[in-house]
Amino acid sequence: MHTFVREPPGADRPRERLFRLGPAALTAAELIAILLSTGRAGHSAADVAGALLADGGPGVGDLARRSPAELARTSGIGPAKASRLAAALELGRRIQEEGRAARVRIRSPADVYRFYAPRLADLPAEEFHVLALDSQSGVLRDLLVTRGLLNASLVHPREVFRGAIAESAAGVIVVHNHPSGDPTPSADDRAATRQLVDAGRILDLPVYDHVVVGAGRYVSFAEAGLL
Repeated sequence: MHTFVREPPGADRPRERLFRLGPAALTAAELIAILLSTGRAGHSAADVAGALLADGGPGVGDLARRSPAELARTSGIGPAKASRLAAALELGRRIQEEGRAARVRIRSPADVYRFYAPRLADLPAEEFHVLALDSQSGVLRDLLVTRGLLNASLVHPREVFRGAIAESAAGVIVVHNHPSGDPTPSADDRAATRQLVDAGRILDLPVYDHVVVGAGRYVSFAEAGLL
């Protein structure tokens, strides 16, 4: 027989406290418990939320770095709950990104490096991003296209340009990192870039640059004459 944990009295439940006091009054575990809605046999939603936080590194930031599959490894969190959590974390990231992007204008490859280095320079795996720009070189959106080894077959123009078209971008800069720390472009980097530049010409959505982020340095295809 399953034993279910009694939830706190009405006024003390996270959802009721959120309506009464606002979300800032709740702990991270309580906010997560609201997203989870239910717990598991013998454990409340708050218990599962606490276990989720304990499974990773310190702070909520660690949750945002986990994939939905990684979130679902915590007992009591299946695909549906993991998807809700991942969606909420992504909304928070986009709100933060929009506030940051609104103040950013890209004038050089060094600006691109400063924009991405805090997030990409120390990653253990490659990430491929598209920076959608307006006609004044202002940042409209940072779009994550893929994680994993970069090659021309993985970075399909459809995925690269879809988000930029939705943002009515005037042009894009593509960016990825080298976990080795050496930003020297590989043969696959060059092949993928040629494919994207050609596709951008057809779409009238130019690829202004491809910046490879390394450890403390970068390589710009535009600066190197590789576009």
